[in-house]
Amino acid sequence: MKKSEFIAQDLLSKIYQNSGSVPEKLPPERQLAEEYGVSRFTVRKALEKLVSIGAVHIVQGSGIYINAGVSSNPLIYNSVTEKKFAEISFKMLELHKRRPDKEEQQVFGLSTDDFIWAFTRLRRINLRNVQIEYSRMPAEVFADLNQKTIEHSIQQYVLSKGYAISHSLTRYQAVTINKEQAQILGCKKGIAAMHITNRGILQGGKVYAFSDIVDIDYSCTYVIPFNQDNLAFRQT
Repeated sequence: MKKSEFIAQDLLSKIYQNSGSVPEKLPPERQLAEEYGVSRFTVRKALEKLVSIGAVHIVQGSGIYINAGVSSNPLIYNSVTEKKFAEISFKMLELHKRRPDKEEQQVFGLSTDDFIWAFTRLRRINLRNVQIEYSRMPAEVFADLNQKTIEHSIQQYVLSKGYAISHSLTRYQAVTINKEQAQILGCKKGIAAMHITNRGILQGGKVYAFSDIVDIDYSCTYVIPFNQDNLAFRQT
């Protein structure tokens, strides 16, 4: 993922995480560049993305303002979430505990001394292999994560721990299947697939899971209110 894309997602995630008490403005461009360790040009590209989707607007000489109602563009359903749990099964391929890298520290709000769970699982729908999912979760919050949990619904597991799930932030990108993925999924190398990056967020703002998913049979449907800012941005 490009740095500017990651920063745009991370800023949007933080806006959603604090939706109950959204600050009026984002930090200035120079401060964001220092926090993410990138150039101001990279930050500017990320901010352009947030402007284009109507999340923020920039007032020259004044600052980067968060638009009211930014969290009102929900994903209604997709080809996985519309399936009943009886139609879905999982197989764990890998599970280990490790230190978070810099990107994972940003996502979960962790330090280099913390640990995360990292696991890979295969998702099957109606007995057909459709997804490879690589996920990370904070180990301190979910100390008893195990194979049985991973081979069932992670959301149900999180709810069973007494947490309330707020929403998810999801990104989609068209990709092709590589040789290793083709062997796991039982399909041909080079076929089209969807790469899905997803953050599950709890009420109160904490990210409980950060996932990269490759799906060979994916579709989704959105409801997106008319966005005047987006129209104006595209005409400039």
